[in-house]
Amino acid sequence: MSYIDADIATNRKNGQIRLHKPEDFAGMRRAGRLVAETLDHIAPFVEPGVSTGSLDARIFEFVKDHGALSATLMYRGYTHSSCISINHVVCHGIPSDKPLREGDILNVDVTLILDGWHGDSSRMYAAGEIPRRAERLIEVTHESMMRGIAAIKPGNTTGDIGAAIQAYAEGEERMSVVRDFCGHGIGRLFHDEPNILHYGRPGEGAVLKPGMFFTVEPMINLGRPHVKVLADGWTAVTRDRSLSAQFEHMVGVTETGVEVFTHSPAGLDNPVAAKAA
Repeated sequence: MSYIDADIATNRKNGQIRLHKPEDFAGMRRAGRLVAETLDHIAPFVEPGVSTGSLDARIFEFVKDHGALSATLMYRGYTHSSCISINHVVCHGIPSDKPLREGDILNVDVTLILDGWHGDSSRMYAAGEIPRRAERLIEVTHESMMRGIAAIKPGNTTGDIGAAIQAYAEGEERMSVVRDFCGHGIGRLFHDEPNILHYGRPGEGAVLKPGMFFTVEPMINLGRPHVKVLADGWTAVTRDRSLSAQFEHMVGVTETGVEVFTHSPAGLDNPVAAKAA
């Protein structure tokens, strides 16, 4: 994998990793904060009886009212401002009129564009009281993401991120890391190099350098890691119908470590834990 100065790269994915300048971090901070505020905004509305379609409508209005665009709206024909994945849906769940039920867990994934920069983040939420096994899955998934982020610093590799996640989720907690989807480079583009696998071996993959922007977004299953995509072409579910969870932060590699752009201003990085506190 080669690297290129982001200022001279074309505005398309070209197989090279973009290295951004310090001033580019400011744009990513603004986009990251707004997407975090969007996820904060919908937290009080996640309740039994509320439809995921109504949550998506709230997201659309909030993003629009704050001068941003939804990156997913009409992306490859997708017609919503978020992906909302319930229970055994791993990712890319499509909002609908179906109401949430007591005990449902759901991931809400939002990507927006603000002043040309993408903000991308997702969190887990609970509709009412949820079983302890679901709560534990959410705890492990959030901790997995944070352990992956803790491995980010110049000189480490993308494999170090995946290895940290896998060692915890599978080695310590006996859950499964989904292999079919990964994190990705981000910035002026929605999806860019490098791919960030959530499993792997230390020292493998691309070397991390200051100025790299990407997401860390592990999907963890209570059962086996295998998934399938439904006939709609978007919705990915666990093959064994086990519960799945996901968290996502957007980060930048700094000279000394990592900056997380999408921390919750309201302290709701894990809304389920915050709700239980």
